[in-house]
Amino acid sequence: MKVVHTAQDLAAWPRKGRRVVVMTMGALHDGHLALVRQARELGDQVVVTVFVNPLQFNESTDYERYPRDLEADVARLKGSGVDVVFAPADDTMYPDGVPAASVSAGEMGRVLEGAARPGHFDGVLTVVAKLLHLTQPDIAVFGAKDAQQVIAVRALVRDLNFPVEIATAPTVRDADGLAQSSRNVFLSASEREQALVLSRALNVADEQARNGVQVQNVLTQGRAMLESAPEVRVDYFTVMNPANAQPIDSDYRGEAVIAVAAHVGDTRLIDNVTTRIGPRDADPQGDAAWPAK
Repeated sequence: MKVVHTAQDLAAWPRKGRRVVVMTMGALHDGHLALVRQARELGDQVVVTVFVNPLQFNESTDYERYPRDLEADVARLKGSGVDVVFAPADDTMYPDGVPAASVSAGEMGRVLEGAARPGHFDGVLTVVAKLLHLTQPDIAVFGAKDAQQVIAVRALVRDLNFPVEIATAPTVRDADGLAQSSRNVFLSASEREQALVLSRALNVADEQARNGVQVQNVLTQGRAMLESAPEVRVDYFTVMNPANAQPIDSDYRGEAVIAVAAHVGDTRLIDNVTTRIGPRDADPQGDAAWPAK
C-alpha cells in the first residue's frame, strides 16, 4: 500500500483494470473498512482519500476539533486491499484558499442537512468533484448513512456527466444499534446511551411504514420515541424522497428514506433507514434508486 500526498504522485501511479475510490475525512472506523471491502469486490485497484475538507464545515471550531490521525488511519488500512492512500494537504486541494470556482448543490443542498448547515453540500460536492478528477475512478463508493450526500453526489455525476458509477454500502452499526461515525468519539458514556434513541426511533418508524401506516403517523411514532430522551435535541426527523431529498407527499408510494439529525451533548449525529411506503404492488412512482446504483 502506497501513501501519496501530491496530485503529481497520484497521477504517476500506474492504472490497472477498474479503479475504485473511497473518499474519507479520516478518523477511520469499521464503517469505512466496509466501504473498502466493497470497493475491493467491485474493482482491481482501490484508492482511499483522506482529507478533512474545510469547505463543508459551517463552524471553524467544528473543523478544528475534527479528529485527525493519518498514521492511525494508514495502519487501519494495511491489509485491507487498499492500493493507494491519497492524503493531500489543504494547499494541494485549495492552492488559493477558498476556491474562486465551486459547485452548487442547488435546491437539495438547502433542505434537511443543508438547512441546518448552509453551504455544507456545496463544499461536499466541490471536494468530491476535485477528488473525482484527481483519482479518475471507474467507481466511487459512499456510505448509505450519509443519505443526502449520496443523493447529491449522484446528481453531481449525472448532471455534470462525470464518467463514474456511484455505489453505496450499508450503514455499519455497533451491537447496540448506534451507527458508526467518526463523531462518536466525542460522546461520553451517558451521551452514547442517549444517542441510541436515534436508531430506535428509525426502527419504530420503519416498522410503521412497512405496516402501511400513513406517513404522518409514521413520523408521529418516531418523534414520540425521540421525545423519550429529552436530553437529545432533534434537528429534524423526516421521510424523504431518495431521488431528490425532498420531504415526501402524503400520497407517495415507493422507496423512501427515514432520516434523523440530532445533537447529543455537543455532538451532532445523523442516521437513516431505507423503508417502503405502501404495498409493493402499488408503486406508481417506481423505486427511486436508493440505495441501488
